[in-house]
Formats: sequence, C-alpha cells, structure tokens
Amino acid sequence: MPTADTGPAATLPPATPRILILDDDAGLLDAYSRILSRLPSRPEVRTATCATRAMALLDAESFALLITDLRMPKIDGFQVLLSARRRFPTLKTVAMTSMSDQQYRARAYASGIDFYTEKPSTPNEIRLFGECIDALLAHGVNGGGFRGIQSKSLMDLIQIECLSHNSSVLRITRGPIEGRVWIHGGAVIDAELQDLNGEDAFKQIFSWKTGHFEILPDEPLHPRTIYTSYESLLLDSAQCADESAAGAGDPADGPHHAPRMSQALLPLSGVRGVESLLLTSATGQRESWGIENPEAFAAWTQSVLGEFQALGAMLSAGPLKAIEALGPVRGVVLLSQGGRQLMAGVDRKLNPRLIRTAARELATYMDV
Repeated sequence: MPTADTGPAATLPPATPRILILDDDAGLLDAYSRILSRLPSRPEVRTATCATRAMALLDAESFALLITDLRMPKIDGFQVLLSARRRFPTLKTVAMTSMSDQQYRARAYASGIDFYTEKPSTPNEIRLFGECIDALLAHGVNGGGFRGIQSKSLMDLIQIECLSHNSSVLRITRGPIEGRVWIHGGAVIDAELQDLNGEDAFKQIFSWKTGHFEILPDEPLHPRTIYTSYESLLLDSAQCADESAAGAGDPADGPHHAPRMSQALLPLSGVRGVESLLLTSATGQRESWGIENPEAFAAWTQSVLGEFQALGAMLSAGPLKAIEALGPVRGVVLLSQGGRQLMAGVDRKLNPRLIRTAARELATYMDV
C-alpha cells in the first residue's frame, strides 16, 4: 500500500508556494497558469494534462496546492484526489469543474478537498477564484483546525463558501456533538446546535477550536433566522470567542477530547464519516480523539479483536483484516495491523458499503 511519506513531495512546502494544475484542456491550463502566477503570493505554477503526468510531478517536486478538473478521460479527478490524499496528506487540494451540481459538489467535499469551484469565466469569478486560492496558500497546515482532510479554521471555511456565493449546509462535529450552519447564495441564513438556533448557535459553534466538517447539498426551503452579513457575524463571533477564551475555557476541549490531534491520528480523522479514534501500539502507547473513556474502549477493542482472531483461526479463515459494525448510535471499525490496534467510531448515517470504504482507507493509513 502507498505510504504517506514517499519521495521529495512529502517534505514541507517551499518558501515560494508551488501549485500543480491538472486539466485535459491545454488552453484552459495556460489561462489558469497566467492568472495564478499573478497572485500576491507569486506562486510557481506547474501544469499537467493527464493524471499520470500529475502524479509524476507530485512525486518529483514539493507542492503546496493541487488544483484538478474532475471530469477527465481514463483517470478522473476523483481518483487523482484519492491517490494524492493518501500519499501526500498535507497537500491542499481544489476541485474545479464545469458542472453545476450540488450532489457532485457534496461528493467532492466528502473526498476531503479544501475547496470546490466551478470553472471561472467572468472577471468577477476569476477575481474570487484568485482570492480563494491565495487564501488557501496563505493558511499554513497545523495540527488543529476543522478537517475535511486539510486543517483550517471555521472562519476560513465560511469565508470561502460566502466569497464563492455558494449554497450549502456545513455539518460540523466535535466528538458526539453536531452543529449545522446553512449558507445560501453566499449568506449565512441559519445555524443549529442542540437546543440553540440562529446567531446563538453560530457563535457557540464558532467558539470550537477543533472538529470535523462535511459540506452537504443546499436546502433551498430552509427558513432564514440570521439576517446579519457574514462579515459582521464572523467579527462578532470572533470577539465573543476571544472573550470566552479569556475566561475558564471550554471544558469540552479538556484532555479526553484531545483538541491537539497527534500526527498519527491526523490523516485518519480525515476519512469520510470518522467521528472518533483510538489507536494503541504494541508497547501500550495510546492516542485518542473524541473519546471520553479511552482506557475502557482500549480494553474492549483488544478483547473484541482477540475473540475474532481466535474465531478466524478456528475456522481456518485466514488473518483478520477488519471488523465493521453498525449500531443504533454510530458505526465502528476495528483494525489490527503491524502491532497496532485501531478503533474508529463512524457516522451512523453511513451505509455498509461506505463503512467498508472507510475501513479500507483507514487500513491504508495504518499501513504507513
């Protein structure tokens, strides 16, 4: 299986950011290259007209950002994004397409991209496209933030959605807690968190320092409760978060919730549907995220894996690869590889096929 640190591209991005653009239309590549080369960050731009060439460049050089068309012959952009995500977990990714389809867009974000955009054509669209790319380049990768696959702040997420005049629903989770933010036509129209709604819910969600996000299709009939502009809303929420940080702090950011995710868990948390993680090594070292009682879950994981391994040996079924289960609250994936054991809690809404896909992705990272 591919590893996360292969070749020169696994090193940190260079001081001058380098962008790779993949599109089978050579004329568009030339136009995008000229547009992005003029950004304030003055990035170095490379281009490729096929997936094979793009992956060869990623292997040979260190890139800060990959921009890819999604619809291409032979190997499409989704396949490229999946491969790049596994091999270069710190690489920022942008999906670009001529299709105006919310389901298509949701699928792209579910694959872990940083930004989705329709191909710009008007001067205003080109300007917004450049601003969003420059913002992605300016935001360094760190161990915190809200994650699809790359780390970013909640302010970044909402600014990108609003600047692009998108319509979507942000589903944001932190451990077992789930919040939602509705955006329509580039405006924040509502938020919901447990028994809170509107601006109160938005400010509470905004105070979270870490979490996991998923961008869902627009709900055009959802009622509007927030009429403040997104700029004022973000400013007001940031001030409230600063005042809160000056106090006692958020108890949910305590040690059991592991707000600073370890490097070992960072790529695992980007797998679609993953809501909690527990990783133990043969030496007894344990790392967790989103789990309140890691000791009890570690013992349970070891017991279940041991019982199934014994069952497999008794039935001569071969080595245990994975245990996948779906319960009334959430699903679970258990893996044992290379002396390490992993328990991943996954979203209850995932069907068995998607849980299996998540298990395979997690196994890929476990093989690193």
